[in-house]
Amino acid sequence: MDGELGDFLRSRRARIQPEEVGLPSYGRRRVPGLRREEVAQLAGVSVDYYVRLEQGRGPGDPSRTKSGGVSDAVLDAVARVLRLDEAEHAYLRAVARPRRVESAPAAPPRSAPGEAASRVRPGVRLILDGMDRNPAYVLDHRMDVLGWNALADALLDFTGPGSAERNIPRRVFLDPAAREIYPDWAAIAGQTVAHLRLQAGHHPGDAATGELVAELSRADEDFRGLWADHRVKPCDHGVKQLRHPVAGLLTLPYETLAIPGAPDQMIVAYTPEPGSETAERLALLGSWATSRAC
Repeated sequence: MDGELGDFLRSRRARIQPEEVGLPSYGRRRVPGLRREEVAQLAGVSVDYYVRLEQGRGPGDPSRTKSGGVSDAVLDAVARVLRLDEAEHAYLRAVARPRRVESAPAAPPRSAPGEAASRVRPGVRLILDGMDRNPAYVLDHRMDVLGWNALADALLDFTGPGSAERNIPRRVFLDPAAREIYPDWAAIAGQTVAHLRLQAGHHPGDAATGELVAELSRADEDFRGLWADHRVKPCDHGVKQLRHPVAGLLTLPYETLAIPGAPDQMIVAYTPEPGSETAERLALLGSWATSRAC
């Protein structure tokens, strides 16, 4: 994640043409988008200050806070010029003023089912199990699956033979079947990377995240390209299509819920409309899974 702030700012200003912000283009440019000088002018800071900000060199400027971090006013101005959305704005603040960590946590070994589930509070487990009509599971900030209910297991196979991988990015990019499971795989892949990068920005120094990104970058060209795009966006709600070998094609709206007291965990719940074809197929899938377990 070294140089992340500068890479992110350069990628965002490359999206914006001078004419969009009322500046003359002066003909052909060597690089797309706004120049650093133009961003500085529009944000109301010195060119030297903005250049140092992109380079991560800690600019000496009265716009910095007493603690040495870049001020909210400057970050807000840069966000306005670069037309950042809410998630991008929060990400900018996170990477511009990373939290101090005493030591980077080592990457934990991949957990067995019981070990992963033990990291989820018993009360959260009861919530999952009570959602008998909704496949639901718990993710952490690395998108490791920490817990799930029976219907989620039937849908996504977290415990069956060959299902040792319980990290969503690895499943999306390293499982050869993923492109068949997800009819719109490209959209799923983009959402996965955008969410992972957003979480990585809020957890600086996390060694396990760095190792995950390095592993996927080495293994998959699509991941490398998406990661280099610096898109950040939470997977907080939406709709996914999934092709299940037993239940067939399912259209699955989903909601992501924060867990109070566990800021690095979230519940992902699929919420098909009651009475819909997908809801009926999920009910049959649940019955089929129960009969197999007996």
